[in-house]
Amino acid sequence: MANDPHRAYSMPSLRYIAHLNAPDMNVIGAGEPALPGISIGHNGTIAFGLTIFSIDQEDLYVYELNPLDHLQYRYRGQWENFRVVKESILVKGGAPASVDMVFSRHGPVIFTEAAKHRAFAVRSGWLEAGMAPYFGSIDYMQAKNFTQFKQAMLNWGAPTENQVYADTSGNIGWVTGGLAPIRPNWDGLLPVPGDGRYEWAGFLTGDKLPSSLNPKQGWFASANEMNLPAGYPYAKYKLGFEWPNNARRARIGEVLNSKEKVSIEDSMRLQNDLLSIPARRMMALLKPLTSSDPQTRAALDLLRGWDAVETAQSAQAALFEVWWSRHLNRAYVRAVLEPTAAKAVTSADVTAMMHALERPQARFKRNARAKRDDLLLTSLGAAYAELEKAAGPDPKAWRWGQLHYSYYGHPMSTMGDGSLRAKLNAGPYPAQGSANTVNQSSYRANDFLKVNGPSFRLVVDVGNWDNSRAMNTPGQSGDPDSPHYRDLAQAWGKGEYFPLLYSRKLIEAATETTIKLVPAR
Repeated sequence: MANDPHRAYSMPSLRYIAHLNAPDMNVIGAGEPALPGISIGHNGTIAFGLTIFSIDQEDLYVYELNPLDHLQYRYRGQWENFRVVKESILVKGGAPASVDMVFSRHGPVIFTEAAKHRAFAVRSGWLEAGMAPYFGSIDYMQAKNFTQFKQAMLNWGAPTENQVYADTSGNIGWVTGGLAPIRPNWDGLLPVPGDGRYEWAGFLTGDKLPSSLNPKQGWFASANEMNLPAGYPYAKYKLGFEWPNNARRARIGEVLNSKEKVSIEDSMRLQNDLLSIPARRMMALLKPLTSSDPQTRAALDLLRGWDAVETAQSAQAALFEVWWSRHLNRAYVRAVLEPTAAKAVTSADVTAMMHALERPQARFKRNARAKRDDLLLTSLGAAYAELEKAAGPDPKAWRWGQLHYSYYGHPMSTMGDGSLRAKLNAGPYPAQGSANTVNQSSYRANDFLKVNGPSFRLVVDVGNWDNSRAMNTPGQSGDPDSPHYRDLAQAWGKGEYFPLLYSRKLIEAATETTIKLVPAR
């Protein structure tokens, strides 16, 4: 079983590897530093891992305010008071600041438009009583079979998750979990009036969420894609509409379907796979095209024959991602939307854009193929010209890892000088891949800074536990003076792992430091 859940990057690590060994408990893996328990790992009988399953747990409510008293809003034909909580914030070198926290019956008020007599509040499953995000792992980390694991997931609240499962009896499974609001008369995609007409009618019980045990194909994979099964009987409850595209899941399927057996080494290679299916599909569209423009022709020549693998050393990956995120995306939005709408859209949906480019007639109408090809060539030439200015005129010297980088910033580092930043932060380090590779690497289009990707990698050899592998990033310690504060960052970037030892004998042989906590007498 392999798992590499994603997070936004910061310092220190957002996950913490631990081994909890006590009477009736022997569980190892990673959890959240602020919470007890292990959410991703194994207990010597079952292995478990997670990634996001996109249940929509939030709604934005819009309130009509009382023109004579903005601390009241209309609800079911009457004026209802907001709840105001006063907070005092201590300020160094100054007087405490007083802040009013305003709440409606649905949740915190996030914005008020006084001139229009209206306010906005968010209702979120995360704010429901007893949610305790990730704390549900306390229940399942001691399960011994799929039935117990699934039972433990019934009350999982947040974040909404796909859980993958494997055990020493040879079973594999998939269980989803999360508080799923029932919206009886709307779908949750748009803001709704907070006047009482749009209220949650409770929550879908955990046993009505999808799951699977021992699928016929012999494996299961999840990469945040829309994976509600065909014929899912509770689809009417509209669990969610906003899912990442399925490129990563499709690539995982390609690799797993090509092998009769999958080894630990195969799983590690798959977690670090850098082939972009959208890039491969775009290469197929470019293959028959030609251009009289020198820069566009040079771009076509550079990309011709590229295998769509986005390594840090790849010049083709550098050109493709500059084109994809800074030119093609914008050109497509301008081509298919009215000007006002195009200005409001910051990024095109990948699935929709690929479908339109591969089947241009539906979007581009008359002379569709010629219009599509012109869009591709014009935007590609512009990307090549930009990269010439940014990285030099010789494309052989271009490197994706020179543009795309990871950087781990500590939230306190902005409060000091350069020496403090150097102590607290880590990087920059060359990065590779993209949002559409299995080794996921989402970035800001304006400077290619990696903003999201795997935060912890785990490959479990179920039953042969000492052969399991793991990697955290950027380090295991949150202490800037510790040698383990940032020592894993470069190894993580290279796709390396360390053994996740489980048996006491091997752990003691590998121990570097022992800390004993002795109660005071």
